[in-house]
Amino acid sequence: MDRRKLPIGIQTFRQIREEGYYYVDKTAWARRLADDAGKHYFLSRPRRFGKSLFVDTLKELYEGNEALFRGLSVHDGWDWSKRHPVVRLDFSSGDFFDPDELHDNLTEQFDALESEYAAESGYDRAPIRLRSLLRELHRRTGRRVVVLVDEYDKPILDAIEDPEIAKLNRRRLRALYGTIKFADAHVELTFITGVSKYSKVSLFSDLNNLIDLTLDPAYAAICGYTESDLDAVFAPELPGLDRDAIRAWYNGYHWLGEERLYNPFGLLMLFRSRVFKAHWFETATPRFLIDTLIQRGFAAPDLEGVHASETLLSSFDVEAIAPEALLFQTGYLTIADERQDDGFPQYRLSYPNREVRRALNATSRLELSSGRGETADDEDCAQDDGKHGVGDDVDQQPALLAPLLLHDLQLPRPVARKGPDAEGHDSVHDHESAEDQVEVHLRTRSMARPRAPLPAASIAAPAQSSGRSIQNGEVHRHSPSCWRART
Repeated sequence: MDRRKLPIGIQTFRQIREEGYYYVDKTAWARRLADDAGKHYFLSRPRRFGKSLFVDTLKELYEGNEALFRGLSVHDGWDWSKRHPVVRLDFSSGDFFDPDELHDNLTEQFDALESEYAAESGYDRAPIRLRSLLRELHRRTGRRVVVLVDEYDKPILDAIEDPEIAKLNRRRLRALYGTIKFADAHVELTFITGVSKYSKVSLFSDLNNLIDLTLDPAYAAICGYTESDLDAVFAPELPGLDRDAIRAWYNGYHWLGEERLYNPFGLLMLFRSRVFKAHWFETATPRFLIDTLIQRGFAAPDLEGVHASETLLSSFDVEAIAPEALLFQTGYLTIADERQDDGFPQYRLSYPNREVRRALNATSRLELSSGRGETADDEDCAQDDGKHGVGDDVDQQPALLAPLLLHDLQLPRPVARKGPDAEGHDSVHDHESAEDQVEVHLRTRSMARPRAPLPAASIAAPAQSSGRSIQNGEVHRHSPSCWRART
């Protein structure tokens, strides 16, 4: 198999297929959507996980561009005589901090769509323009319209620091998305994707017939790479890289499917650089994650064992952002295992892989070195290690933490090591301690810059777990001062 170009940052299906890039075939899931019983679908996945490429794949498929799909899973079973008009809205390029930005962005997008289809409506408001466009395209072509929305939530997330603008953008988007339901007779398929998962009540109250694919096992691998993808598609890139190290660093994401998935961006950057490091974390950490954790003063549990219900993982809104939901939806925690509690699923969350765990650790150390607080040194933690078991009660300590200071994590200093792997190839990666362990220290000293307690109503109460509570607006945790977390 010949080496091809790595599709780093390429979100255009046509470019990948025509210009010799590697492509992991996701068209079987496009066919599954077409054959499924529903019509309107929603998917939440972390950033840089292939959502935009899949949206563009749907666009080319429904427009009937058959040549691009030769040799792919969907090709032989698709009716290429049917060509549907496609209305695609993409909010990835806007900066929605200004109250007028969303209106201006939608105006620009609808101007372009109406120009492309020569279907000017003469209206100014986006919901009316969308309804008019769907009706006109259906009438003109005789085919129902495919509606694709990429980064549907970005106008809200960008403005999350300003609740009034965030609520304004949410209200405008709710009206826009609600139009899709009322134009249902003109719609063949709706596919909406983004990072967060807003409740149907807050954002999709009018489009309440959405089918959520986020935790549907049948669609778990719709984005991300599998083990078999590495062998079938990326085999030329594997020599010289330790397969176990690849798996430990970039695999581990789980949305209830049969297998765990690789982070596509991290993997592609590894193939390019041949260095194991936190490639995805450095480019995909959203500002709103850090800002929200500052605001909420998240009381950090042991992140290897956060427990959450399906309802909690789906709760995300301007007024109440549950930290567990935030960390799960943005890709910093994933589902470790599942159990049923009287018919309701309960999940244990954990770090997906070494990249995320180490990057959060490093971020914590940077925050500490910037003067946000003190922590015990490695020797202190080492002396405490073994004195307390996980879950043992000690004195109650407040745990209102700085951004990403979910807990103070003490790591052995990574040492770059180059040498032969199990197959005799050279690669570079961080060398862990002999036992491959991370010392985790929960700060019990007061922060250098203490803050007043947040009002209780402003804190989204986390899932109840052993040793966590909210008292008088402050989040507390009963915890040992040190415990050990394994890779």
